[in-house]
Amino acid sequence: MLEDIYLSLRIQSTFVEGNTDRQTEAVERAMVAIRRSQSRRMLARLAARRHGSPAAGPEAPAGGAAYDVLDVIEADEEAGRPATVTSVAATLNIDQPRASKLVAAAVAAGLVRREADQTDGRRALLVRTPPGRRVSAQVHAFRRQVIAEALDGWPPGDRAEFARLLTRFVASLHGVTDQPGSQAAASPHRPA
Repeated sequence: MLEDIYLSLRIQSTFVEGNTDRQTEAVERAMVAIRRSQSRRMLARLAARRHGSPAAGPEAPAGGAAYDVLDVIEADEEAGRPATVTSVAATLNIDQPRASKLVAAAVAAGLVRREADQTDGRRALLVRTPPGRRVSAQVHAFRRQVIAEALDGWPPGDRAEFARLLTRFVASLHGVTDQPGSQAAASPHRPA
């Protein structure tokens, strides 16, 4: 049995390795590096280094996971979809109980409120409160500052081309992975 699994994985690995090119490998490595450098933990460390304490950067009283909840709700709002615990779970790729705990913490911190769904009395819609919107704005400003610093010195044409190609890539990637929220993530009106 284990030998069959190993053989299957080896065949898949050979198939994948045989069909990649240097550009695809470079993009994959870059995506891993981006994911690591844009993690909540890394951004919190950066904020702490710059401001002397983690709390000096964008604050989320409910903890760093509140940023993810706020991002999902914002993306759903921008896409005209109702934000729910289910959409949070699906977008963050976590189970329903974990999503419910994250949402409850964001609600307790005053960043999110639950509203009754007028079309389905069994579910609650999630809405960012004014403090939640402020935290979202702070997080966006901090992320954009980091990105602007990384792009500092790039010619304007290169910056524009990079933004265009990255947005196109994200839209294509969401099409392949069938991720919820793909329209919001690929929207040219929503910078990183």
